[in-house]
Amino acid sequence: MAKQYRRVQPLAGVFRIMGDPTRLRILMLLVDGKRNVSSLCKTLKMPQPTVSHHLGLLRMGELVNTERSGKVVFYSLRDFLPDKAGRVLRSMLGDADTVRIGPLSVGTVG
Repeated sequence: MAKQYRRVQPLAGVFRIMGDPTRLRILMLLVDGKRNVSSLCKTLKMPQPTVSHHLGLLRMGELVNTERSGKVVFYSLRDFLPDKAGRVLRSMLGDADTVRIGPLSVGTVG
């Protein structure tokens, strides 16, 4: 039983971070590729300090990578393939109708 709970903790952390609409929108934008803060601000129609704050939380939660090119920092989604919580996140951010978490399926029926 304890082993089962250990797998829940990373997934709960992902859901906590994704519980904010702004962070979820940022993650959805990063599915299409890396972006800098200015690009995200323009698309989200939000001020730079707000977007930077949310990117910092996503970075601390290990959901995004950063890459510096001169003075510009680009953000991209972390590669989640070996990580079960990451696979759930990938399927949620993609075009999937259903997300499977073990025996549980969450999604829309079409």
